[in-house]
Parts: sequence; C-alpha cells; structure tokens
Amino acid sequence: MQAEFRHYHYPHTFPLESGESLAKLDLAYQTWGQMNAVGDNVIWICHAFTGSQDVADWWQGLVGPGKLFNPENNFIVCANILGSHYGSTGPLSTDPSTGNPYFHSFPDISIRDVVHSFELLRKELGIHTIKTCIGGSMGGQQAVEWGIICPDLIQNLILVATNAVHSPWGVAFNESQRMAIEVDKTWGESHPKAGIEGMKAARATALISYRNYETYQVTQSRQDHSLEKTLRAVSYQRYQGEKLAQRFNAYSYYILSKMMDSQDVGRNRGGIIPALKQIKSNTLVIGIKSDALFPIVEQEFLAKHIPGASFQVIDSLYGHDGFLIESGLMTKAIRLWQKLQLLEVNPMAEFFRELEQL
Repeated sequence: MQAEFRHYHYPHTFPLESGESLAKLDLAYQTWGQMNAVGDNVIWICHAFTGSQDVADWWQGLVGPGKLFNPENNFIVCANILGSHYGSTGPLSTDPSTGNPYFHSFPDISIRDVVHSFELLRKELGIHTIKTCIGGSMGGQQAVEWGIICPDLIQNLILVATNAVHSPWGVAFNESQRMAIEVDKTWGESHPKAGIEGMKAARATALISYRNYETYQVTQSRQDHSLEKTLRAVSYQRYQGEKLAQRFNAYSYYILSKMMDSQDVGRNRGGIIPALKQIKSNTLVIGIKSDALFPIVEQEFLAKHIPGASFQVIDSLYGHDGFLIESGLMTKAIRLWQKLQLLEVNPMAEFFRELEQL
C-alpha cells in the first residue's frame, strides 16, 4: 500500500487573518489508506515547522503498516501548510498579480489561516468526521486551533509538546533566527537562494532550543583534548544548517517562524481559557519532561483548561525533539490513553477481550 501525493487547488480569493489575502491557493497533501464507507476512520496529522506532507518519512515510527497509525485500517491525511516549501502556496509560488514569485511580498500567515485552509481541503475530500487529529510542536498549535474552530469535527485530539499561546521565550528564539537571516547580505535580493547562509545560522540556533544541555553532553561531548580537531558540537551545528539548506528556503523559514509566533487561541475569543473550554474532543496532551522550547508547564496548562483532557509526560533525553524521536514512548502513551477511552465508553470491553484470550 503506497501513500498518494496530491494537490488541491482553490481558485478563489482566500482571506487571511491579517486583512490581506491570497488570490488563490494550492495545498500539497498526502493520503494513505482508504476512507471506509461511514467515514469514521480518518487520521489527520499536522506537521511541524520544517516538516512536510510526507508523514511516513518524518514520523515513520508512528505511521505505517503495523504502526500506531496504520493505513491498512485508517485513512491518513497530512497536508503541507501554507507558506512552506513542499508544494503548497508559499513565497516561491507565482504571484498571479505579477507573474513572478512572491519572494518578500508573500503575506504573513497565521496558525488560524492554516486551519481554515485545511477546512477547504477537508470538505473537498468529503471528510465529515476526523477520528483522530494529532500534531506536535507547531503541528500541535494547528490541532488545538482546529479543535476550537470546529468543536464537533474531531473525535480525538492529541496535542504533543505544544501550547495555547506562543511564549515570549519562544518568540525570542524565533526572532533571533530571523535576525540571522536578515544579516545575510543576499536577503534583500529576489531569488530562491536568498538568505540561505543566514538560514543555516538560524537552524543552528533552533537546534539548541530543540535539544538541551543534557542532550549535547551525551551526543556531542569532546572525544579528545586536542586543539587541532573540530569539536563535535561545532561540526554538528554546521551540519544541521547545511542539511536544512539542501531541502528548504529562507523565505519559508522566515514566514513559518512568524506563523508560530502568531499562536494565541485567545485572540478575539475573550481570552485563552474561554477559548480552550470550547474544545469538545476527547483530548490527550503529551509533554516532554526535558523540553526547553515548549516547557511542560505549557502542556499542563492545556490539560487543565481543555474539558476532560488527559495528560501524560514522556521522559526523554532529546528535549523538544523527543516527540519525533521517541516513537516507542509516544506509541505507549497514546495506546494507554486509547485503552482508557475504550473502558470509559464500554467498561465490559476489557473483560470480553480477556475472555477471548482464555
């Protein structure tokens, strides 16, 4: 069973929360598996900052045959967000008003705008119910927004290493990365590779926030005491910048960092807590104990104010990136929650399951 890569084209004006608009939009997306006759097996996965619609690539520990999210009995959907690099409308797309790429003129996109674009795609695909919507980090920001915008749509909502409002700490990290791009002498130019050297430095800054002191102590410690060899942490930072430059562009990086900063579920809703209380989905919030970028207090806040939400903590060496790396722990946490959900709906289910095994 192969995943299918598709494109959705919306030929009409798409208004943005900022007051600007896109003359039209395209969403690149991937589906895997088939929707069943009653349409109750949809899994929608929201990707993070520099992720893509190819969820089986960046979350292969959770998605695939025999995995937690199995395309053999689920219809899995993941869409590339607006502003990104992987086929959806973004800074390198053609501006219909000029016939040239947007480059610096691409408008700011908010998390809420992304969710409204997902709504267009959802309706195009004929999806009326989402069995499970899951997202980590910026993907979790999308998922929680969707749970508020469409409280009757998502049956199960899984929010991982994310928040209700992006913190001053997180904004500061993002602004530091944008400053690195801005000082690249090519950033003012209009071509696909503009700002790429600055983006490398931005990515190196980001990696520090995605991991933590202990991660670097274990994975990038000195191998010897020679002054003549490049320190492991130095080569690691440079490698990560080069690696991203092979697959991404600085315009999208800049736009998406501002998108993350836009997260504030309380905006125009009377505050953060009243907004979270609008969520009706069965909700699991997962925090990473060592997360420095989205500290666990942010997930505790979500779990406290989303009605009936459950909260689980994953103990990982890898900080914020633990949600991508710790597939076994993630699977265990989600399966436990699913089991508890089943028992709440049908307390006899576990009894009959054990009876069948006798």
